[in-house]
Amino acid sequence: MAALASRRAAAVVLAVAALVSLAAAAGSKTGQVTVFWGRNKDEGSLREACDTGLYTMVIISFLDVYGEGRYHLDLSGHPVGGVGADIKHCQSVGVPVSLSIGGFGAGYSLPSNQSALDLFDHLWNAYFGGRKPGVRRPFGDAWLDGVDLFLEHGTAADRYDVLALELAKHNIRGGPGKPLHLTATPRCEFPPAGYLKRALDTGIFERVHVRIYDDADCEAYWHTAWDEWTAAYPATRFYVGMTASEMTHGWVHPKNVYYDVAPSVQKADNYGGFMIWDRYYDRLSNYTSMVKPYA
Repeated sequence: MAALASRRAAAVVLAVAALVSLAAAAGSKTGQVTVFWGRNKDEGSLREACDTGLYTMVIISFLDVYGEGRYHLDLSGHPVGGVGADIKHCQSVGVPVSLSIGGFGAGYSLPSNQSALDLFDHLWNAYFGGRKPGVRRPFGDAWLDGVDLFLEHGTAADRYDVLALELAKHNIRGGPGKPLHLTATPRCEFPPAGYLKRALDTGIFERVHVRIYDDADCEAYWHTAWDEWTAAYPATRFYVGMTASEMTHGWVHPKNVYYDVAPSVQKADNYGGFMIWDRYYDRLSNYTSMVKPYA
């Protein structure tokens, strides 16, 4: 009897261990936190953001005009001159730096295949490995790590799929097999608008940051939308996008990140981490320092 009881106890221990293992496999912390930088001149430098140790990727925002032969980089009053050195510094401490295109203005579109190829040509020669006479490099010889699509508007004609496929053909430093970080930062509604869906359906996006803030409808159904996003693109890593500003609709209290957001999103096998909007608000509120342990 004692031997039987011992075997049963051992079986229970093994069963519990198996359940714990399965739970860990189904979704677990990554410690990954991406932040947007470039939206307020009082947020501090890019170097300072990287040196906090809080972020595993920084996204510069925005290239907010493109599509008709015009290109404009808006860094909210930051002096562009020192950004290139800061990019190199961030990369040297293991923090990749991407450039986000789009934003909240109305000055961008990609209404044809050619406009998408023209934008690729500009990005490659102005921010990545290319060199072309007449194309200014705002950050000097600094070579960025990726491109993010932050698209607040568009039409059925926009060809972000063409842009994405062209970007995917070009490898960043480090030799063959190391592609650009290709990411997107949509609102949480699913399915996304057709112009973005067509790009995501290429299957080549490394990650998507799903914004669960600044959307009155999203507050009620973001859990369902998250499940739909992660199921639709199983090869893509998904980051839950949160705001560091209590003034923004959809702000999540750190304790609710612990009790609700983190355990909900980490059920997905392709959970990637947190995305924080943005460095300015984060610097004021120390939000990432409070929620990063749950990422």
